[in-house]
Amino acid sequence: MDCNCFDPLLPADELLMKYQYISDFFIAIAYFSIPIELVYFVHKSAVFPYRWVLVQFGAFIVLCGATHLINLWTSTPHTRTVAMVMTTAKFSTAAVSCATAVMLVHIIPDLLSVKTRELFLKNKAAELDREMGLIRTQEETGRYVRMLTHEIRSTLDRHTILKTTLVELGRALQLEECALWMPTLTGVELQLSYSLHHQNSVGFTVPIQLPVINQVFSANRAVKISPNSPVARLRPARKYMPGEVVAVRVPLLHLSNFQTNDWPELSPKSYALMVLMLPSNSARQWHVHELELVDVVADQVAVALSHAAILEESMRARDLLMEQNVALDLARREAETAVRARNDFLGVMNHEMRTSMHAVIALSSFLQESELTPEQRLMVETILKSSNLLATLINDVLDLSRLEDGSLQLDVGTFNLHALFREVLKLIKPIAAVKKLFVTLSLSSDLPEVAIGDEKRLMQILLNVVGNAVKFSKEGCVSVSAVAAKSESLIDTRAPEFFPVQSENHFYLRVQVKDTGSGINPQDIPKLFCKFAQNQELATKNSGGTGLGLAISKRFVNLMEGHIRIESEGVGKGSTAIFIVKLGIPGRLNESKLPFLPGLPANHMQMTFQGLKVLVMDDNGFSRMVTKSLLVHLGCNVTTIGSGDECLRVLTREHKVVIMDVSITGMNCYDVAISVHEKFGKRHERPLIVALTGNTDQVTKENCMRVGMDGVILKPVSIDKMRSVLSELLEHGAVL
Repeated sequence: MDCNCFDPLLPADELLMKYQYISDFFIAIAYFSIPIELVYFVHKSAVFPYRWVLVQFGAFIVLCGATHLINLWTSTPHTRTVAMVMTTAKFSTAAVSCATAVMLVHIIPDLLSVKTRELFLKNKAAELDREMGLIRTQEETGRYVRMLTHEIRSTLDRHTILKTTLVELGRALQLEECALWMPTLTGVELQLSYSLHHQNSVGFTVPIQLPVINQVFSANRAVKISPNSPVARLRPARKYMPGEVVAVRVPLLHLSNFQTNDWPELSPKSYALMVLMLPSNSARQWHVHELELVDVVADQVAVALSHAAILEESMRARDLLMEQNVALDLARREAETAVRARNDFLGVMNHEMRTSMHAVIALSSFLQESELTPEQRLMVETILKSSNLLATLINDVLDLSRLEDGSLQLDVGTFNLHALFREVLKLIKPIAAVKKLFVTLSLSSDLPEVAIGDEKRLMQILLNVVGNAVKFSKEGCVSVSAVAAKSESLIDTRAPEFFPVQSENHFYLRVQVKDTGSGINPQDIPKLFCKFAQNQELATKNSGGTGLGLAISKRFVNLMEGHIRIESEGVGKGSTAIFIVKLGIPGRLNESKLPFLPGLPANHMQMTFQGLKVLVMDDNGFSRMVTKSLLVHLGCNVTTIGSGDECLRVLTREHKVVIMDVSITGMNCYDVAISVHEKFGKRHERPLIVALTGNTDQVTKENCMRVGMDGVILKPVSIDKMRSVLSELLEHGAVL
């Protein structure tokens, strides 16, 4: 049975129903299309946390669409089945709608929190953008600082560094002005030294104690200052709206600031002032990163300036050192030239003077051994004494020269120590007798009779010291005492440089010479040991002298590892000379023989050499004649020649002795000696070769011994000395 739920409609109602019918159709289509779009959205979305809500929502929409679609059949008479379907659809739609509404109550807070997080993330993103901006700014600042650092460190010239800094800062920060104020030499003012655009103001000064300057110097970063402050008033007055100004200190480090084990200390006086001005008539202000840039640049400029200062000091020191080296090298060459000239002069004068003295002493000794009247003998003895004194003076000058250049060496050998003191006393007594002075000698019982040392130098020291005592004494006595010093008596606080070292092989000889003479002021005593220095007050009252005796004696004593001193209480109270020298003990030391002739042995005094054939080689005719006369006086058969070739031609096996002057000009006498050895192959067939020389240096002795000579005789030579030489040659085969 059919159901007719609606009454017949009027024509206007039918039109209305048609519109509803069409609307329901399109609504159904729209409802069905929305789930399709949602499914597409969920499918394409990588992450969506509410899929089940979308399912419910999709079901709700589908049901709504189905309701509207079913409604198309309900607008006309329909069956009960359509009514049942319509009712079921609406009931399902209501159920799904309620479930969706309930779910949305739980979803809305979550959606709100998501919105909150979204806002938070947006804020964080904005903050990150700002930080990235700062990082980019810092990177740009760092890049600029590196560039500027490279620019200012590419040169170590202070003016270039400062000028480059101002130009680059002005370009980077777009400054109207950039200026640098440097402290003056007095340290009480700041002077405008560099300006970017206002060079006319350079040289202007302001007091360093201004409050604004103290404010900047006391801060360790850039400080904003007033545009009207004295250090900022560089722009023209027409600029009615000046830009902001900042100032920063620039440390000035000098070499004097650097300490050995610490960082350099800074003081207010060691700062310069850099002033930076923004353009006038603009609203621009200083930003933080710009101020940081200024601080960094100021520090870099300080480092560059310190390096430049160090370089300038180093270059000045290098130039000074080079000048000093040039001066020292010039002085060294001049000194070497002077030493060579002195040595050449001394060598020539030594040879010439000794050759002349050789003739004087030799001829005087002839006269002394001839029959003379008492007056003549006194004259001859006076000549001999004067000649010996002159020879001593020559020795003093040469010894002093060799002592100064360090070439003098001691001639160590065994000698009779007691005999040496007696010989000195015998030489001094005639002079003392003339002045009616008593001279006494006291030798301690423990003093060794024989010692090892330089007999000649020790005698020279004694003669100088005792001779001075006699020389400056008018009356009274001169006492000489000698002892073997004990260890406790060697300690002398007045000679801190003297360090005696006792041993079983050596002993220390202590000699004291006391006189009752004129004495000396204690403050003048150190001058006595200076060369060519004399006590002028006493020298005018005595015979004077060279002033070399004590100077040479002191150096001889030092060579013998001892010391010497003079004591006096004042003028007119006498004086005491004390010296200590180190000598060896025979039998406990390896003895070395003297290359020159020692003291004259007694058994040789009257020896003659009748028939002894001697060959004399000397280019100086006068000296050759004198030497020949000495030998002829001793009974020798003498042949004289003047060259080496003639020597080799004339020399035969009958000649027993060859005496050659090794100072012959233009001739190498050492080659002649070697040729003599080659001419006579066997030792017993060749003659004994003796060198006659005026040179006292060790090199001459060593050269003579190196070529096989048997001895060396030092000019001048007397009859007694020549007799002793020949005796030594015939007895030992060499001059010992």
